[in-house]
Amino acid sequence: MSSNSNPQHEVWLRGPVEGIPALLQPAAHALLQTSEELKKYTEGISPEQLWKKPVGRASIGFHLQHITGVLDRMMTYSKGENLTESQFEYLKAEGKESSAIRIENLISDFDNKLAEALAYFKTLPEEILTEKRTVGRKKLPSTVIGLLFHAAEHSQRHTGQLLVTASLLKGVE
Repeated sequence: MSSNSNPQHEVWLRGPVEGIPALLQPAAHALLQTSEELKKYTEGISPEQLWKKPVGRASIGFHLQHITGVLDRMMTYSKGENLTESQFEYLKAEGKESSAIRIENLISDFDNKLAEALAYFKTLPEEILTEKRTVGRKKLPSTVIGLLFHAAEHSQRHTGQLLVTASLLKGVE
């Protein structure tokens, strides 16, 4: 995906992601970094730990679902569309414990949404990135680039929170 795929460097230091407009490179890099970090930070997490909420904080399962859901919703808004009933159902289910949900599936769901996002980014001419878009039922103001950047930075924020939760669960200091 990046011109220099040396995994010793963070994604943003590996060069541009082919086909992604220059202004969306930071968002693409952050989302790709999220994918790598989710796999790293959830290594060794048991199915029982997936829904644990140490010291009352959100579970790893919630963070994984939420990162995927936010990316999906922000792409929808960036297209000038309203959320579907299925997206509202997904939102309501974020963080609801289920023994049927496996960590591998949640990571795979994010990676599939990431592939969809990167393909979408490649279709966007830079001149539309500043076009106005609205968010939610209240139609709060944003732009195409604002929504896509939010999805990327939000994914990194929740990945950091997931790291802390995973560390607590693993007993790492």
